[in-house]
Amino acid sequence: MERLQKVIAQAGVSSRRKAEELIAQGRVTVNGKVIKELGTKVSSNDKVEVNGIPLEREQPVYYLLYKPTGVISSVSDDKGRKVVTDFFPLLKERIYPIGRLDYDTSGVLLLTNDGDFANTLMHPKHEVDKVYIAKVKGMPTREQLRLLATGVKLEDGITAPAKTKLISSDKKKNTSIIQIIIHEGRNRQVRRMFDAIGCPVIKLKREQYGFITLHGLTPGESRELSPHEVKQLRAQSQAKTRK
Repeated sequence: MERLQKVIAQAGVSSRRKAEELIAQGRVTVNGKVIKELGTKVSSNDKVEVNGIPLEREQPVYYLLYKPTGVISSVSDDKGRKVVTDFFPLLKERIYPIGRLDYDTSGVLLLTNDGDFANTLMHPKHEVDKVYIAKVKGMPTREQLRLLATGVKLEDGITAPAKTKLISSDKKKNTSIIQIIIHEGRNRQVRRMFDAIGCPVIKLKREQYGFITLHGLTPGESRELSPHEVKQLRAQSQAKTRK
């Protein structure tokens, strides 16, 4: 027996929080009866419907994709552009990306049909580190990098402190390579942070999500996460929360 909102989330319909909203709104039925009680538990024999559609209880799956540039972090696009799920044509489960990478950004992207798992990793309080390598215009000073480390003011608020490391600079081309580590997930955040210090991004790649790296993959390739990796990601986010 499992809580109804968890079953809905694990089926990939929504996050657990959104599932709770659906239940409270009377949009979920169990064996034909509308259920609004969040503590309700169901078994594998119960027939669950969301908005009148029977719930397909898929086995949870977890994938790592080396997202190339020029691809939308979505399951569909109204402009007909390539989306990340196009790289999984034979997968029967309905997966979706955990968070987003910009159209022009490459690197680590996790996908799953486990809404509860996705919501846990994306929630800011869990502080899962994301490591980016940015090629930027200009050669940022120590003071500019310090601004990133203490938080810069964006239109949607001040960013959480970031960790930065200057990898290299090219005086002739007036460019620099910088590693930046953040745990937030705002829209185009890294690009906006570098814009804020006057060093716009030329090229951006996410090299690591938590402890997950791109080792062994080339752009467009993917692999399934091992059960141990999934367990570690859960444990890592929970450890951050307890601090």
